[in-house]
Amino acid sequence: MFTNRYITRGVQSEIPIALQVFMWDCISAIPVQKDYLQIFRLSECNGKQRIVHEQEVPEYRREYLLAIPNPITAKVYVIDDGDHCTMLLAEEY
Repeated sequence: MFTNRYITRGVQSEIPIALQVFMWDCISAIPVQKDYLQIFRLSECNGKQRIVHEQEVPEYRREYLLAIPNPITAKVYVIDDGDHCTMLLAEEY
């Protein structure tokens, strides 16, 4: 699960590579069974990057605050279809 990894043009152009890598690492670190759909909500909080990582089944939620320049606001999905895993912006779905 989550082995062949791809990103869309939207992610490539709007999400800094450091955040992309961080989100892939978050998925790898999940201590419960991984759902096919991972959700990341990115926002600014007191000048820091806030990342809320969630999945529905089994229920999982974790929040991170990172000190990075220029925090962004976006909703990112990571979908695993069994053959490959794609990171995309919610509006690209």
